[in-house]
Amino acid sequence: MYSKQLVTIMKKNKKTQQYNSEKVFLTANRPIDSVYNHFETSRGGLTDEQVEDFRDKYGENEIAHEKRDAGLVAFIKTFINPFIGILMLLAIVSLVIDVLMANEGEKEWITVIIISTMVLLSAILRFVQEQKSNKESEALRKMVKNTATVYRNGSKTSIEINISELVPGDVVYLAAGDMIPADIRIVESKDLFVSQSSLTGESDAIEKIPGLKKQEHKTGSVVELDNICFMGSNVISGSGIGVVFATGQYTYLGTIAKSIVGVRAQTNFDVGINKVSLLLIRFMLVMVPFVFLINGLTKGEWFNAFIFAVSVAVGLTPEMLPMIVTSNLAKGAVAMSKRKTIVKNLNSIQSFGAMNILCTDKTGTLTNDKIILERYINVDGKEDNRVLRHAYFNSYFQTGLKNLIDQAILSHTQELGFENLEANYKKVDEIPFDFNRRRMSVIIEDKEGKRQIITKGAIEEMLEICSHVEINGEVIPMIDKVKELALMDAGEMNNEGMRVLAVAHKSWIEKELDFAVEDETDMVLIGFLAFLDPPKISAKNAITQLHAHGVEVKVLSGDNAAVVKTICQQVGVDISHILTGPEIESMDDEGLGKRIVDAKVFAKLTPMQKTRIIILLQNQGNTVGFLGDGINDASALRQSDIGISVDTAVDIAKESADIILLEKDLMVLEEGVLEGRRIFGNIMKYIKMTASSNFGNMFSVLAASAFLPFLPMLPIHILVNNLLYDISQITIPFDKVDKEYLQKPRKWDASDLSRFMIYIGPISSIFDITTYLLMFFVIGPAVVGGVSYFALSGVDQLTFQQVFHTGWFIESLLSQTLIVHMIRTRKIPFIQSRASWPVLLLTSSIMAIGIVIPFTALGARIGLVALPWSFFPWLILTLLCYCGLTQIIKQWYVRRFTRWL
Repeated sequence: MYSKQLVTIMKKNKKTQQYNSEKVFLTANRPIDSVYNHFETSRGGLTDEQVEDFRDKYGENEIAHEKRDAGLVAFIKTFINPFIGILMLLAIVSLVIDVLMANEGEKEWITVIIISTMVLLSAILRFVQEQKSNKESEALRKMVKNTATVYRNGSKTSIEINISELVPGDVVYLAAGDMIPADIRIVESKDLFVSQSSLTGESDAIEKIPGLKKQEHKTGSVVELDNICFMGSNVISGSGIGVVFATGQYTYLGTIAKSIVGVRAQTNFDVGINKVSLLLIRFMLVMVPFVFLINGLTKGEWFNAFIFAVSVAVGLTPEMLPMIVTSNLAKGAVAMSKRKTIVKNLNSIQSFGAMNILCTDKTGTLTNDKIILERYINVDGKEDNRVLRHAYFNSYFQTGLKNLIDQAILSHTQELGFENLEANYKKVDEIPFDFNRRRMSVIIEDKEGKRQIITKGAIEEMLEICSHVEINGEVIPMIDKVKELALMDAGEMNNEGMRVLAVAHKSWIEKELDFAVEDETDMVLIGFLAFLDPPKISAKNAITQLHAHGVEVKVLSGDNAAVVKTICQQVGVDISHILTGPEIESMDDEGLGKRIVDAKVFAKLTPMQKTRIIILLQNQGNTVGFLGDGINDASALRQSDIGISVDTAVDIAKESADIILLEKDLMVLEEGVLEGRRIFGNIMKYIKMTASSNFGNMFSVLAASAFLPFLPMLPIHILVNNLLYDISQITIPFDKVDKEYLQKPRKWDASDLSRFMIYIGPISSIFDITTYLLMFFVIGPAVVGGVSYFALSGVDQLTFQQVFHTGWFIESLLSQTLIVHMIRTRKIPFIQSRASWPVLLLTSSIMAIGIVIPFTALGARIGLVALPWSFFPWLILTLLCYCGLTQIIKQWYVRRFTRWL
């Protein structure tokens, strides 16, 4: 759930850990026969009426989480960001100066209106996108449900309900793979082993039993209680029945959940966005005082200088950044949902694009996930139904999660005539599977009282416990030569791509109860099972595509090395360097860290070894994704930068993942990777456009302020210009991204942004200054009769200024808008790479509007004038030179630094 931060927070917060300890100890110490009565329930569960009453009393079984804000609250929150705050402050300043302090006939609302429009535009667009994103995300999340198995209304038949519908008093059935859905007192159990690692950080599973090993247990940590299971932990093996005594906020997990709601660890991308935001704000705060001082000192009009500085501050505020980020992520989530991918955490989309290593299991990803029992042979190599029968007993009576191998064995029910198996055999006990022993045992007894242990598991681990072997119907001691032959036979089948398990037994056991691992000794090896799960047809192409896009695929499997090697070879994974679990166990982190660079295939791994490999890869600067769906994958899913699971996975795997695939296929992953890179690319477009534009504007405004005898543009012109430019950015999330950009992982790198600003920003200043010269020495004098500005006075000077303002207004807006097309691609825009139609249409419209405004009543209202037609050839030449020089610098920059966006 919140496991990445949970253990740390719990260790720091002693009070929280004790929540309602007294109640828990009382529940744990209560005799089994009184538990049902105490919680007003029975073995058959609560009635529907009781469920409704308890739900009204205790609420839904949901812990504190980041709930969606109501519409009005969410809308208000869209205004809470530093950029909007700066604009609103500037709007207030304008309101005070232009309206409240102005004389009755001189009140000027237009500045306030324009700034308010910019604020509302940014906030409304962000709000709409967030609402759309939340709606889509919620709909997708509902497709992935975690359920609980309960007994209700006195029925002996269990039903599945959504976890949120549980109430205190519910009787819950637990089995391997289940998440513990609430705080539960165990009343019945059979080899019930639970992992509490998400709560305690301890990896070892703990056995839960109905009673207490230590009587009158009233002190210590509640998590050590033998008969209490806590919400958020998960069942590793075995089964049990328990009574819910706490739900939702009243659970152990619920009491600490408030401490971690909203504490989501920031990704590199989050940190990068925050750094850019602060950089741009600092940039603005440094520049605006300079502009104010220079204009005040050179022109002597301090009030106008202040208003101009305020307008420059508005122009330098990238208020559209939050909207651009939100729109991109929301669009990505919707696009990925159409590709059978459910995004649980929007920020994980970008991590998809940054991922350069994908660690994946073998079964179902590289293979068809349809295991077939190909052979069941005795040690002589002959097909033997007796081997199949013993394997059937083992799979049928075990209470752990019945995996695909068990299902393949159990599909032979009719063949063996075992439709009424329970009438002839009964289960005595079980020794559950674990990932260290790699085997599991059941103890059964027939009608005649013959009791035997039947064990199946991995070849090497099975040979360790077998002291005898059955050959030609005769039981003989296990000698080294027989072991070698067994391993050789298994190896041959492994090389054919088959997974091989051994089957052994020990008969006429006198022990009656409490069987343990120590009883798995002196076994008799009777045969082998060979399973085939052929590789997917699409796997090889998917791996090739991922490699082509810069994602290295590493296979982390618990299977035998020979099987994994064969499958990997068939699907195109490099098998020249293979590491196995036993080899890894003997290595220190430094040695393993060197080996995992070249190794692409890892076999016979334990769950903790998978996690260790991921940690070491991350320490080397990689962004690591992990695809898994089993109980043993939960830890690795949590540790990875992006955890990926499937909707058919066990509950704990789905809960630990950031991304849920509706189809377990690497091709689906490849599409997700590309979508993540598109999103990152479009966000970087806006950031680099804004940063370079602002940097260039700094030089332009400072130069104009220092050398012109009047303001280069009126405050209202800057505001209208900025509003139109903001509108032109709205469609960036819908832009295309060059195929070349998608070829490799995209990670946030703040170092490139400063360099980009320095090299690209001043280009616009060159042409702003040429426009100043054109307007001051050519167009301006031409309009007022060929006289220089300094020879003019009164109305003529005002006309000259208006012509100058209009010329720079048009050139500034058009060059800013054109830069969208120049920066969005490293190629030649319009020729080698064309923007999407929404971007083309909107930027073209904004440019047209900018040219037309001076010829309209609105233009006259804000002090713009119609320019002579002689200006426009100069404008076209300026823009062409601007685009040409930008392209030249761009090509040099790409060659020099091998990157653009």
